[in-house]
Amino acid sequence: MDNPGFTERVFSGIQPSGNLTLGNYLGAVKRFVEMQDDGIETVYCMVDLHAITVWQDPAELSRNTRELAAGFMACGLDPDRSILFNQSQVSAHAELGWIFNCVARLGWMNRMTQFKDRAGRNAERMSLGLYAYPSLMAADILVYHATHVPVGEDQKQHVELSRDIAAKFNHDFGVTFFPEPVPVIEGSATRIMSLRDGTKKMSKSDPSDMSRINLTDDADTISRKIRKARTDALPLPDSTDGLDGRPEAGNLVRIFAALGDMSESGVLEQFGGQPFSKFKPALAEIAVSTLKPISAEMRRLTGDPGEIDAILGRGADRAAAIANPILDQTFEILGTVRSRFRER
Repeated sequence: MDNPGFTERVFSGIQPSGNLTLGNYLGAVKRFVEMQDDGIETVYCMVDLHAITVWQDPAELSRNTRELAAGFMACGLDPDRSILFNQSQVSAHAELGWIFNCVARLGWMNRMTQFKDRAGRNAERMSLGLYAYPSLMAADILVYHATHVPVGEDQKQHVELSRDIAAKFNHDFGVTFFPEPVPVIEGSATRIMSLRDGTKKMSKSDPSDMSRINLTDDADTISRKIRKARTDALPLPDSTDGLDGRPEAGNLVRIFAALGDMSESGVLEQFGGQPFSKFKPALAEIAVSTLKPISAEMRRLTGDPGEIDAILGRGADRAAAIANPILDQTFEILGTVRSRFRER
């Protein structure tokens, strides 16, 4: 065990920014569902406090939060077997986030690449929240004493920061209180790329809807997007070595492998030497068969927002039952007076 003395627990969160994609499903949510069978407690969160680091239309934020929850459940996440909630309903996240603002060093934050990528030349016009949100992300994880965090390769740096914050807090106060969480990056489809540019990650923020497959797309739309996906003029190779330097071909093979629960080499054993005109219809067929029931269930769930809210509320109660005692212990370690909370 990477964190001896700590109960194994998985935490992961996704921003409710709308348009859950095939990349989200294959790169994250599918694994979330599988982890329910690993014998480890699983905690999954719509991180709406992270979403407001940039301005959000209030109506869209609530709609996107419910849609993301529906997407989780439609993909197979069971709110009775996992804890499913939205971040803002458990105030311990924000409270521990402030404590970690006081633990994290400015130099650590300056090294975080995602702020630089998102802010660009407009850094001075960005919110303080956007700059400091990695410490809130650390709080999201550590307020549950989570030991494992399934993330994409591009989020690994945030888990490493969480480890640094946990280690510094433990060192500063002479305790072994916070675990140092381990990033879980595995599977053939941890990074699904754009259908229009195989060098860029599939993103719900891409201006072109043809660059991605949304979980809400119908069968005709999925087939059309795959048919029009960018490829090169060569046939598929016979081995994975032949995918080097062919990002679009590699991406489509990776998607087929993930949807079919097979290896990339297995896909090429079946389709090697064939043109994309033969491969794309097979890929569309497996994509539609996988995603059609998910999109149908999402439509059913989003038709009853009251039930989604009730599920998120129950999940928040379960999450708070774990988080609040950890937060209280953190304040005790700090030396703050907590007389109001002694009966909690």
